[in-house]
Parts: sequence; C-alpha cells; structure tokens
Amino acid sequence: MPDMLVKLYDLPHGHLHPQQLRDRGVVVRRAMPYEKGQVVAWVRAGFGDAWAGECEVAFSNHPLSCFIAVDNGSLAGFACHDSTCRNFFGPMGVAVPARNKGIGSALLASCLRAMAANGYAYAIIGGVANGDIYRKVAGAVEIEGSTPGIYRDRLGARADARDRT
Repeated sequence: MPDMLVKLYDLPHGHLHPQQLRDRGVVVRRAMPYEKGQVVAWVRAGFGDAWAGECEVAFSNHPLSCFIAVDNGSLAGFACHDSTCRNFFGPMGVAVPARNKGIGSALLASCLRAMAANGYAYAIIGGVANGDIYRKVAGAVEIEGSTPGIYRDRLGARADARDRT
C-alpha cells in the first residue's frame, strides 16, 4: 500500500466543513485529555490494537493530535496526526452507521488544517489502501516507490517457526 502526499499550503476548498456537520448535530473537534480512555477503547473495539496504539500517542502530543466526531453524544469517528511519525496523518476511522455522511472528510480536513497551523507544508498519509477520500478532500497524490513504507516489518505480521519460543 503506497503513501500519499498532501500540499497543506494548497488544500482544495469545497469539501464538507465541520460547521456543516454541526448543523446536522455532529460535532467535529479536538479530543480532550479526559476522553482518552473512552476514545482509545472505542478505537480498539472498532479498528484494532494497532490503531488504538497510534491513537494513544496522539493523546500524548502537545497540542493533542486526535480529532473526534460526536453525533448526539456518541463517538462516530476519529482521526489522528503525528502518531506513527511526525508529519503523518492517520489513522482515521468512522463507525459503520456514520459512514457516507461527510464525517471522514470533516475529520481529515480538521487534522490537515491543524497540521498546517503547526507549520507543516506537506502531510504524508501512510499505507493507503483506498486513496479516493484523500484525493477528493485534500488533493493527495501517491508517493512513487513508497510501498511498503513505514509499516514494513510489523510485529506479528507473519508467523515464522524459527522465532517461536
């Protein structure tokens, strides 16, 4: 899966903004430190340990680099940046019932704007399986030669009989 690159100084306009979601009862905002346990548990339950680990790192950054979408008091999605590596966007996930409502686009836009405000000119999106949302919302382009990228040699990615003890 390739990495993608986003020009933060030239983000496209016209994608769904968080205010448009707020008008529908969905709030997209930076998570608060006291929400860490709830958010990380939700991410772990819906998206697995790897993304939960990255989400935990986002809660230790200053400023905190995890954004959440809250739909009528319930968590509907999350997005992080500066977790696996500095200047990396991700992971991002939206609950199945909340998909295709613009929540992922708003979370992505919120993170990318925060990264730009932190002084980054570019953002890297690592290990992208489907880049449609990143191309549409952020004008992302594939980074040639970026597979397997930073996510190579993952712990537990393959079982090797020699390594079992």
